[in-house]
Amino acid sequence: MYPKQNTVAMILAGGQGSRLGVLTRKIAKPAVPFGGKYRIIDFPLSNCVNSGIETVGVLTQYQPLELNEYIGNGQPWDLDGMLDGVHCLSPYQQVNGAFWYSGTANAIYQNINFIDRYSPEYVVILSGDHIYKMDYSNMIAEHQKNKADCTIAVIDVPLEEASRFGILNTNPDGSIYEFEEKPAHPKSTNASMGIYVFNWDKLKKYLEEDAADEKSSNDFGKDVLPTMLNAGERLFAYNFSGYWKDVGTIESLWEANMDLLDPHTTLDLSGEKNKIYSKNPIMPPHHIGENAKTQNSLISDGCNVNGSLEFSILFAGVTVGKGAVVTDSILMPGVVVEEGARVQYAIVAENSVIGKNAVIGQRPEDTQCKDDWGITVIGDNVKIGDNVVVPPKSMIDTDVQEVEG
Repeated sequence: MYPKQNTVAMILAGGQGSRLGVLTRKIAKPAVPFGGKYRIIDFPLSNCVNSGIETVGVLTQYQPLELNEYIGNGQPWDLDGMLDGVHCLSPYQQVNGAFWYSGTANAIYQNINFIDRYSPEYVVILSGDHIYKMDYSNMIAEHQKNKADCTIAVIDVPLEEASRFGILNTNPDGSIYEFEEKPAHPKSTNASMGIYVFNWDKLKKYLEEDAADEKSSNDFGKDVLPTMLNAGERLFAYNFSGYWKDVGTIESLWEANMDLLDPHTTLDLSGEKNKIYSKNPIMPPHHIGENAKTQNSLISDGCNVNGSLEFSILFAGVTVGKGAVVTDSILMPGVVVEEGARVQYAIVAENSVIGKNAVIGQRPEDTQCKDDWGITVIGDNVKIGDNVVVPPKSMIDTDVQEVEG
């Protein structure tokens, strides 16, 4: 017998994350490292724990191996109950065949039996690729207060950026009267955060109807929510005012990491309140050499820095050799930057090696044409040879032979 839960959370973590290019070649987007010691999935998992939600389903599909291994039994997030806790849920063969998740709504539909185990009043649907801290219990309380069937978290965005989001138009009491998907001329700046609270009995009904509709794309934003609205269900917006960023692109991932170096950032990962939990290897303390120079950077355990480091984030076990310069960059676990190399405005994935005197990326002010500049990305386990120059905006996923000096 499974314990009855007031609320079950479901995290959508199966997307390919193609806009992150080589960073998601072998791993799912929620497993991408973030902020020196975290992975993106740590944020929704920790938010669930901090909100008192004890049962969480993580819906995986694309390259799930590393994400599944990372989550494990859920112990780092205190989600390791024998019957509740965290569960990784992949598509599986059913009586009428095997199906990949065909959309966000279909992913939840295929796991109706999992949710029904716990007979919840409410189901919280979350995305696995956002950076934010949020107490979902406050959102659930407002959902109850409004006697809502569905509550959608929204964040106020600048009017000039509103056309990039799904926009919710609301009445003065917060009830939703219209959805606009990336409107050219938005009527409001209430951008959907992809965070939903549903009454389970209502959600189950609409998921089953959506699955039976052959014309549906099985998506919450495109199908289920508009159908509920058109049927006269009570849909409300929940205003969120904290830090939130969708890190689905190279630029947004880099920016969110750099935000951690801004003393005025509203994303506080240093305090104990609503702490973000993670699973990290046990390593010795980092070492800063006597000739090293560091400025406004995050340096994790096991790092060995003997070069110059400015406005950068180093994950566990990174090595920066003598005379090497790393600026405005993110070096993921196990990266080695050899002597004399220069890494600037770049993301270097796990266990890659930057050879001696190589140059990775470029400062924007040094680029002749603005359109030619962008963040340079080096994939995991890639060897960049000595003296190699990798231009800005490049994305490298194979070894590059050294150039004779």
